[in-house]
Amino acid sequence: MGADQISTSAYLFYWDKIEKANWFMEKIIETAEEDLSSRLVQKLLEDPVTDGGQWDMVANLVGKYGLVPHDIYPDNFSAQNSAKMNWLVTVKLREHALTLRRLAQSQPERLARQKDDFLKEIHSLVTIMLGPPPSPKEAFHWEYYDADGKFQEVYDSPQGFARQASAQLARGDVDPRRMLSLVNDPRNEYSRLLTVDKLAAAIAMLRAGHPVFFGCDVGKFYDAKLGVMDQWLLDVRLGFNTTLRMDKAQRLKTGESSMTHAMVLTGVHVEKGQPVRWRVQNSWGEAVGDKGWFVMADEWMDEFTYQVVVDSRFVSKEVRDILNQEPEVLPRWDPMGVLA
Repeated sequence: MGADQISTSAYLFYWDKIEKANWFMEKIIETAEEDLSSRLVQKLLEDPVTDGGQWDMVANLVGKYGLVPHDIYPDNFSAQNSAKMNWLVTVKLREHALTLRRLAQSQPERLARQKDDFLKEIHSLVTIMLGPPPSPKEAFHWEYYDADGKFQEVYDSPQGFARQASAQLARGDVDPRRMLSLVNDPRNEYSRLLTVDKLAAAIAMLRAGHPVFFGCDVGKFYDAKLGVMDQWLLDVRLGFNTTLRMDKAQRLKTGESSMTHAMVLTGVHVEKGQPVRWRVQNSWGEAVGDKGWFVMADEWMDEFTYQVVVDSRFVSKEVRDILNQEPEVLPRWDPMGVLA
């Protein structure tokens, strides 16, 4: 069973919208005492069901809802063109936020039931747009031909199917349960739970034949048509007789940079023990880059990549021990937030 056969983006996309809507309303209730114009409430209202997300969000969705083959729940128009669906759900959630905040002040005993009713409405909207997904606990029947051309059948639930897929990976040398996120954020002290070095572990994982999830600021010095990410694509000094002097930490502190997009590292070119460039698989389809593939300069990687997710066996015990520290919780509006 290959990775292409267990591609379940639309299925997880469906449940991601539902979970984000539920989380949003819970946070609106929690922050009901804050002024509507407060920074936190405004950030919550900004983009409650963004298509973006983090590695741990995917892991939690798979753990709760499982996986299905693409053939069982394929992409439809709204899955591939989500703007209108996101607009409608966002408008309704903002409307519901006002009601929930008002009830929290006047009739708190009604909050739980009202929130459930609102979530049912969101559930209905998403189902109309994406179609009803398989139930996480009910079996589906899938027929396919494997890589050797042999006919195969699967009778399983999405949750059972996910356990089977995870077990296959765990029998190899990468276990999804061991994955951890390494973050490069020069605003903060290193060797804390928030921030640790990343490149050596990413290279080791690639050499072992496994792709690496990473988060970056994709809009900086890139050419989507060429599929190149290189900060020397634009020579600011030559063209405008000026220079860009902010370092990575200063760009984060001033809002000039943030984590905006998640992609996958699939290869690295190393010379004299040092990475020179990286091969990247984007998620924007085959119309960009070389049929969706990009080349990223290592200097660009240093300046605009903030996160990689690797198997813990590729990092030192010192790094693994950091997970035992008390985590530093970042505010909702921090640049290390949700990816797209």
